[in-house]
Amino acid sequence: CTLHVTSERCEVWCGSQVVGRAANAAAEGTGLPLDKVVVHNLFLGGGFGRRLEHDYVLQAARIAKQVQGPVKVIWTREEDMQHDYYRYHNHSRVTVGLDAAGRPVSWRHRVVGPNIMERFLPVYQKDGIDLDVVDCASGPYDIPNVLVDFSRNEPPKGLTVGNWRGVGPTRNVFIVESVIDDLAHRAKQDPIEYRRSLLSKAPRARAVLDLVAEKSNWGTPLAPGRGHGVAVFEGFGSHLALVAETHVSPSGGVRVERVVCAVDTGLVVNPDIVHAQIEGGITFGVSAAL
Repeated sequence: CTLHVTSERCEVWCGSQVVGRAANAAAEGTGLPLDKVVVHNLFLGGGFGRRLEHDYVLQAARIAKQVQGPVKVIWTREEDMQHDYYRYHNHSRVTVGLDAAGRPVSWRHRVVGPNIMERFLPVYQKDGIDLDVVDCASGPYDIPNVLVDFSRNEPPKGLTVGNWRGVGPTRNVFIVESVIDDLAHRAKQDPIEYRRSLLSKAPRARAVLDLVAEKSNWGTPLAPGRGHGVAVFEGFGSHLALVAETHVSPSGGVRVERVVCAVDTGLVVNPDIVHAQIEGGITFGVSAAL
């Protein structure tokens, strides 16, 4: 982060996911009024939630106001790790009631975790609940009785937590889809057919599920040691279905060999950004899972 501070003005050069918060941090660090701060937002170079935070701007501002001329602050790798905002640990417990056909008639998902949005996005609060941390906690499925509740549990003092690549759905969708797979297995049904039967009220989600089944050749017999899995996501106005094909070695090692993804984002302005977002998300997800 580079700043040039004078008695009347502060200029900031940095990459930020929220330029207004970068300007507020610079104003706080220099003591100048907000209308005297100008932020030149550069290419992000990878934000992934870390650049929602602006501690680096505040630190650079406190240093730069003591120096004549522009100052560029660069952290060492050790400082970067020490001052990071780490992806937080969530704990989920899902309780499902089933009818005679094995379809869910009730769904309770209790999420335990910290309230991150309280710190910098109060609009994501309702009755003391972080609406992001419970987002997508029941999926797009036709379940008549749903209860999602939240138990706040903050990390130890001194350990800062934040978002990593994505927000609430990146944690909850894994939980929901794992449970749906368990229910399909209990009902002795194909995972895609089971999901399809629960998406009568979500036509866009069902459409991407049908498309990914077609493009991945779902239903084709697999060779020994090979398997595939499916997941569905609905959030932020987009709908996505994904099939991962895997190989398990005799020693138990798992390798993801192919991923097929169908996406409906509505109007697409720049297809390259969609490709980059989906491919990058798959890479992060596979890396985390393995």
